[in-house]
Amino acid sequence: MSETDDTDEPVEAGALEVEVPADPLAGHPASAYFWGQVAGGGRVSEDGLEVVTGDERAARVLAAIAGADGDDLDRETTSREYAHDASITRTEEEYTLSLSRAGDDGKLLGRRSPLGLPVDGRGNYRFGAFADYRRELLRGLLEGCGTICFKSSSGTVGVSFVHEDRGLLESVRDLIADCPIDAPCDDVAETSSGSYWFGVADDAVPAFGRWLYETAEETGLYAPSRCRKLERSLEQAGVADGNGADAGSGGERA
Repeated sequence: MSETDDTDEPVEAGALEVEVPADPLAGHPASAYFWGQVAGGGRVSEDGLEVVTGDERAARVLAAIAGADGDDLDRETTSREYAHDASITRTEEEYTLSLSRAGDDGKLLGRRSPLGLPVDGRGNYRFGAFADYRRELLRGLLEGCGTICFKSSSGTVGVSFVHEDRGLLESVRDLIADCPIDAPCDDVAETSSGSYWFGVADDAVPAFGRWLYETAEETGLYAPSRCRKLERSLEQAGVADGNGADAGSGGERA
């Protein structure tokens, strides 16, 4: 069994309207989104940084935030098994942004060592600088290592996070626990493929998803394909406009 994700229309670099911070490590909505994507779907090593996304526009946004040329993105078609069910494969376009140490100073994003970055190759995650931009950070993490699906058996929408690093997922759970939406999460568990995962409670997904993408179009910090997937799934569940039995669950904390 296989499925093919929707592909976006080609994106012109000039169509992006994103506020780019002077320092990609400073506390800023764009920085928070960028490092969420890197932590969820990227890799940092001594030689550089690489982040992969299935959305072309998001890839160009990430390149702009990092001060890179969006025309240098690598594009390829990939097929991979779902972490929860190896009998299902997903085919999609992937865009890879690669940044390497360049110049006489050998710096990456202005830092000489990965230890100076909020995410490094040793599994260290320092998201404190983005405490005021938790929504953008979580959006980047969801688009980097999260899944959105409509569960036909229960008529609900599922949101889960999957990653090979258990520590990262524990950090994501903590971030969700601190957000203004009441969104209970499962404990982190191991998948059949050897990675780890956890899910957000189904009845909290409508409110959590809406909160996560509420400012997306305004800031431009999002993957349109993932936003559409959430909207379609909520429509299938009958809660797209705040209707349905579960629409009021998981709302903002008093």
